[in-house]
Formats: sequence, C-alpha cells, structure tokens
Amino acid sequence: MHAMADRPVPQRRLVLTTLLVLTAINFVNYLDRQVVFAVLEPMSIELGSSDSQSGLLATVFLVAYMVASPLVGPLGDRIPRKHITAASLTLWSLATVGSGLAPDYATMFATRVAVGIGEAGFAAVAPTVIADLFRPQERGRKLAIFYLATPMGSALGYLLGGAIAEAHGWRAAFFVAGGPGLVLALVSMLLPEPVRGAMDDTKSEAAGPTGPTTTMAAVRRLFRSPAWRINTVGTTLMTFTLGGLAAWMPTFLQRTHGLTVGEAGTGFGAVTVVAGLCGTLLGGWLGDRAQARSPGGYFHVSGVGLLLGAPLVAALPLMPTVGSTFALAFVAELLLFLNTGPLNAVMVGCVPASMRVQAVAVYVFFIHAFGDAISPPLMGLISERWNLALAVGSVAIPIVVGGVVLLWGARLVSRLSGGLMAVDD
Repeated sequence: MHAMADRPVPQRRLVLTTLLVLTAINFVNYLDRQVVFAVLEPMSIELGSSDSQSGLLATVFLVAYMVASPLVGPLGDRIPRKHITAASLTLWSLATVGSGLAPDYATMFATRVAVGIGEAGFAAVAPTVIADLFRPQERGRKLAIFYLATPMGSALGYLLGGAIAEAHGWRAAFFVAGGPGLVLALVSMLLPEPVRGAMDDTKSEAAGPTGPTTTMAAVRRLFRSPAWRINTVGTTLMTFTLGGLAAWMPTFLQRTHGLTVGEAGTGFGAVTVVAGLCGTLLGGWLGDRAQARSPGGYFHVSGVGLLLGAPLVAALPLMPTVGSTFALAFVAELLLFLNTGPLNAVMVGCVPASMRVQAVAVYVFFIHAFGDAISPPLMGLISERWNLALAVGSVAIPIVVGGVVLLWGARLVSRLSGGLMAVDD
C-alpha cells in the first residue's frame, strides 16, 4: 500500500520539473528578445540608425516571429514538441550572439530576423505542453508561473544589457545573453512528451479527436470560436502597448530624466521584474478563482486589469521626477500583467487538444502582426514628428479598447452554453 501511495510522487515531480525547465527556457527567450532595447541608444549611435530604424528592429523580429509561427503549428501537432523546442532554442541563441558581431545596421536587421524565427517555434509549442501536464482547474496558475519569464526575462534583458553595455560595450551584452540557451537546448531534449489532451475533461470537446487536424480545418474552427476571437483581439491591443513601452521606455528615461544607459536599464528592469512577478502570480490566482465561478471569469479579471492600468500609462510622461515615473510604471505594469495567466489559459482551453499548437500559432501571428510589430516604429515616428513623451502616453488608448472588449467577452462567454469551448453555428 505504501509503495503504491508513493508512485504518483515521482510523476508529479517530473511534471513540475518539466514546468520549471520550460519556464527557464522562456526566461532566456525574453532575455534575448529584450536585451536589444537596453542598448538601443549606444547601438543606434554606433550603427548610425535613426529612431524609426531602431524601432524597426522590434518590428522585423516580430514579423519573422509571426510568419514562422503558423508554419510551426501543423508540425507541432504531429511531432514531439521537445524536438521543436531544442531546434528553436539553438537557432535563436546563435543569432543573439551574432547580433553582438553585427558590423552595420543591415546585419543587425538580419540577426533579429533569425531570433524571431527561432523563438516562434518555442512560443507555439510550450503552452500546449503545459496544458497536457495540468488539469484545466489549475492551468491559469501554472501558465502564470511559465509566463513569469515575460517580466523577469525582459527585466534581466534590461538589467544585464544596461550593466554590461556600460562596463564592456553594447556588443558584450549580446554575447552574454546568447550563451545559456545553448545549454538549455540540450536539457530540453531530455524532457518527457506528454500525451496530448491527457489532462482534459473527457466530457469536453477539448478532449475530442486525438488525431492531428488539417491547417484549414483548424483555422475554420478557430474563427468559429467566440472565446478565441475575443481573446485574440484583447491580447493584441494589450500587446501593442506592452511592446511599445518595452521598446522605448529605457530611451525615454535617458532622454527625459537624464539617466545613463545603465541606470535606465537597471531601473526599468527592476520595476518590470517586481511588477511582473506580483501581477502575473496574482492574475493567475484571481483568474482561476473567477473562472471557477463563471465561464467568463478569465476575461473579467483581464478586462478590469487593462481598464485600471490605462490611465496610469497615459500619465507616465507627465511625472516630474524619475522616482514618480518608476512608481507609476510599477503599478501600471502590475495591472497589465494580471492578464498573463488568464488569457493564456483561455487560449489553450478554448480549442480541442488535437489542434492546440496550431491555435496558439495562429493567435501568435495575429497578436504580433497587429500588436507589438507595429507599435515601436509608430512610436518612433511620433517621436520624430512630435516628441517621445507623446508617443509613450498614446499607447494607453489601445488598452482602454482592449479592456472594454474583454469585459464584453466575459458577459458573452458566460451566456454561451458551451462556455470557452462554444463555437458559432
């Protein structure tokens, strides 16, 4: 009896270990993605790029990311996802190191394309692995842990990039950032490949067909899902704002408050990591509790977070001191990061297990194509035409719209008999 009682423990430990490894990879994912923004000013000066060209580095990364993602989708629903993870991680880590070797803007442009292609593969498959490891009732919290890497990896990108650039030059920041991913690529090959749909409610459509779904059938199913459409629109608007702030806040702090590249990266990175940690964990907990009470609970928590955060983002450029700017940024980011766990739990929970990778891949395409692929260069253009302060404050508008859409979606999903899994007739 005792031996049988002990059997689930190693399995549970293996599941949690897999979650931690995936989280570590996601940590490196965001570190490599954001380090370029910590060194944007000295890098732009040396490479001779304008503000709009510097903003375009974020766009080209995301264009590559969003174009590659749907191509990975059908593959990810058919082959072991750990193979895609290892290949993706190797590619983007080597490309990050290559960014530090770039002799001119054109080469830097090319390396950011390669980073985007590599990260797209991991982003499409990792949430689906977590969905196959944990029950629907706890996915919000577990995905919140996985997406802690968003603020923490981004923050380390600012902290590491700023500190290393100040001490050793901006190129060294890329060399240090790219190394850990090569080690994690080897570790990822040792991860288990969970059975697709193994943890779904067997009575739900999510447990549905076990075979892979064709790409066109998957796309048709997605666009028939109200929850998928609402989630994609709300996340796109939030991503527009977060992507723009991530790209330009360190430069804003340098220009407006006279901080050095190291001070701006360290300060904004510290704010982001603490606010992101608190907001992501709190959002995962609140989202699971709200969802247990209503099928629209995840959307409700997310919508409230966006509407509360919007006026704080609008007020950021009006703060008279760097201390007040950091304080307001902390509260604003905390409220925006409430969305991370709930919205990703909706994404893996509103489609059948047989097409989850394709669902995430198409979702990734839309949120970046109409979100943070266009916000950094638009902010750069606003900065050139007027000023950077106006560019920063203007990104509050999309999150107001996103909050309204998600709160409307919460009411709609709650009325649908199929909840998140409902499809239009």
